[in-house]
Amino acid sequence: MTARASAIPRTVFALGLVSFFMDVSSESIHALLPLFLTTTLGASVTLVGLIDGVAEATASISKVFSGYLSDRFGRRKPLILLGYSLGALSKPLFALAGSPGVVFAARFADRIGKGIRGAPRDALIADVTPPQIRGRAFGLRQALDTAGAFAGPLMAIFLMAAFADNMRAVFWVAAVPAAIAVLCVIFGVAEGPVTDAGAGAARPPLRVKDLASFDRAFWTVVAIGAAFTLARFSEAFLILRANGDGLPLALAPAALIVMNLVYMLGAYPAGALADRASPTLLLVIGLMALIAADLTLALAPGLLGAFAGIALWGAHMALTQGLLAKMVADAAPAALRASAFGVFNLVVGLFMLAASVIAGLLWDWRGPSATFLAGAGFALAAAVLTLALTRRPAARQGFRLSPPPR
Repeated sequence: MTARASAIPRTVFALGLVSFFMDVSSESIHALLPLFLTTTLGASVTLVGLIDGVAEATASISKVFSGYLSDRFGRRKPLILLGYSLGALSKPLFALAGSPGVVFAARFADRIGKGIRGAPRDALIADVTPPQIRGRAFGLRQALDTAGAFAGPLMAIFLMAAFADNMRAVFWVAAVPAAIAVLCVIFGVAEGPVTDAGAGAARPPLRVKDLASFDRAFWTVVAIGAAFTLARFSEAFLILRANGDGLPLALAPAALIVMNLVYMLGAYPAGALADRASPTLLLVIGLMALIAADLTLALAPGLLGAFAGIALWGAHMALTQGLLAKMVADAAPAALRASAFGVFNLVVGLFMLAASVIAGLLWDWRGPSATFLAGAGFALAAAVLTLALTRRPAARQGFRLSPPPR
């Protein structure tokens, strides 16, 4: 069966719609949250970075446990539903927050939900999708997810105008699409037939020695993902950069709109390309885009420079995020697929915490330029590491610089 003859399974479309509605909710809040914390609640930029970093690290740690449970019981949907439900229940807390501590609690609960659903969702996509079109499948889900991340900040701009810059009112409205996402899981997502032998059935409890079944290709992907994440800190700093260059509070979500528009338009074509081209080549091109984004954000003056850098940031995301998910799915044993996503995201989350804290400290100490110049340095180091790891003779053929045979 060729990639062109294979149709993307219906479950993948359903999960894409779920991601769309949840991201409409989440990103309409996150587009305003850095400014809500700094201007309304009086938080420092370092604290903003710490809250974002801890929240993302929490999500990643949760994915280890949800991945284990999903593989242990051979079920994906119950954990997906639990994760999206918890995310929806956390949304009203943002509107009620009277201190940074409450925002931290809301972000913590929201990211716990993301962690619970993330590994089983990605494993379900890999379960039901033939290997030769997994790049397209992950690219499609990422494109729909990013369409929500584009629509959410756009909705926030209109709501800020309608509510006279009342951010709490926007947060209340944002709870509605989160509830729709939960309904989409209940009525639209089903456990599907597994495309690899050995997945989808209950198995003995995961043991530490089971990690030995993850070969060098998997750990290579983990190392690359960690390096990428250290170079790519929270998007909250993009919003703060644009606002610092004169973007009005009511238009602050425009920063994420631009980033996610580029991300959305590029995610599916990049996923389709990942089914045919060398992953290493695409990863390096994505890192070059990130370096260009950081340098532009650090050195180009004014709002034009800020938005040019933000657009390049979106191009980097489109080229790399779906590709990394495909690489994890391809490198992991079928029976441990959700656990593999959990391990990958645990490592990535810890590096995200470090990246966001470092970025916030640099911002408060030396200003925005220092933060983005450091990001460019980390991205360059990640590119060097990617080339070094994937050129090892023992690496799998999937990591060649040249395109795979047709």
